[in-house]
Amino acid sequence: MPKVKAMISIENVVASATLNQKVDLNAVVKGYPGVEYRPEQFPGLVFRLKRPKTATLIFNSGKMVCTGAKSEKEARRAVMKVIKELKRGGIIIISKPELKIQNIVASASLGGMIDLEKAAYTLGKTMYEPEQFPGLIYRMDNPKVVILLFASGKLVCTGAKREQDVYDAVHKLHGMLEEKELIFYE
Repeated sequence: MPKVKAMISIENVVASATLNQKVDLNAVVKGYPGVEYRPEQFPGLVFRLKRPKTATLIFNSGKMVCTGAKSEKEARRAVMKVIKELKRGGIIIISKPELKIQNIVASASLGGMIDLEKAAYTLGKTMYEPEQFPGLIYRMDNPKVVILLFASGKLVCTGAKREQDVYDAVHKLHGMLEEKELIFYE
């Protein structure tokens, strides 16, 4: 058990949803003048919500990508709210969407300084080129995530499919750093 509790914060949850039907994006624009749609620049429409503060890309294939949520639950809520808004605007949606979490990005602070040089050859599955980038890139197999470690003891965890994976990965890494004496507390 690490000496200092890691402070973990979920920054972004990316979810995809499939409506299994085509969507007339021009009809959506007519119903919601506030959406962004420039087909000559990008094939999707951007539907922004204030609560939860998210942006959902909607494509005419019926596929959707929601970004900006701070939890899996919030991502689901945002997608369902966009669908409800579409229905209210006269867009006929037949089935319930198939929703899948694609990526969770979180930041964490371990409360100590990390010896990145030593960690680079102790941890394995790492990439560290301080002249190119100040962080060490660590690929964890279980849970399958990528963690950027900085000397300040700050981390960025990406690639998780569940919130629990973020917590498991950060706690597992924190334990390894202490066990191998790669983290130092003031």
